[in-house]
Amino acid sequence: MTRLGIFVDRKTMSNAEQLNALIHCRDVAEGMGHEVDFIFPVDISKIPRMDALFIRARTDPMNVTYVAARMAEFYGIPVIDDPASIRICSDKINMYSHMMKAGVAIPKTVFLAKSDLTVERVTELFDELGTPVILKEPSTSFSLRVEKVNDIAGFFAVARRFTRLSDRIVAQQYIESKYDWRVGVLGGNLLYACKYTIPTVTFKIQASVNGHVVYCGVESVPEKAVPPHVIRLGLDAGAAIGNGLYGVDIKNNNGDACVIEVNDNPSLESGEDTCYPRVYENIVSHLFAE
Repeated sequence: MTRLGIFVDRKTMSNAEQLNALIHCRDVAEGMGHEVDFIFPVDISKIPRMDALFIRARTDPMNVTYVAARMAEFYGIPVIDDPASIRICSDKINMYSHMMKAGVAIPKTVFLAKSDLTVERVTELFDELGTPVILKEPSTSFSLRVEKVNDIAGFFAVARRFTRLSDRIVAQQYIESKYDWRVGVLGGNLLYACKYTIPTVTFKIQASVNGHVVYCGVESVPEKAVPPHVIRLGLDAGAAIGNGLYGVDIKNNNGDACVIEVNDNPSLESGEDTCYPRVYENIVSHLFAE
């Protein structure tokens, strides 16, 4: 019997929604005839005994999840997320560079080094990108270290803070919207689609407001109700990164769609799969088909 390892950590298992999703994933895989083991970081030595590995903990090249992915790759074990996807998606400059190379539509985007932080250059940026400007520190995740700036003084205050963490930062055109499309992509095919409604107190799908985390609303949307060009853009963005599992965030203003982010290890516990009951079945099938 084939064995599926689901790599988790304490934080993953302490969240009720994530725990329920993991149990559902286990039940689906067992129903398909596979044995399932939950693997914690202390059990990482079990990975070579697995036939496939599904990572369901925060991915980062500086995290043990990356070690798990590399270990699976070394032993020839199919893994989601694969190490290359983790490396690309964890670095916004790397991610946007892949999409630029593939011709995938993104907002106007500029990469800035510390030497670019002059009044003259920043003034040009506001002329080029418009006001406000979005600044991103490249290693950001879950909307952390993503800020909107409205003037030169605000730009420098945020940029100087971000450049303490990275040699380069991302400056991007701001695109207003009430919701983002999230297109789930697996192996080059549509896995699911949903809308992330932006909280009125922020411009991000997740933010800290007065010490409290505010999350976006999630609405699963059947494929036939999603604009075809949004699905196509999501598939193209996923292909620009690799052949794994991705959550592609897209803004579609007046039919002019562009990719905001490509996320490896996308969320599946907040109702993204409501209209797509075979999500976990498709993931497990994809892993064991490799």
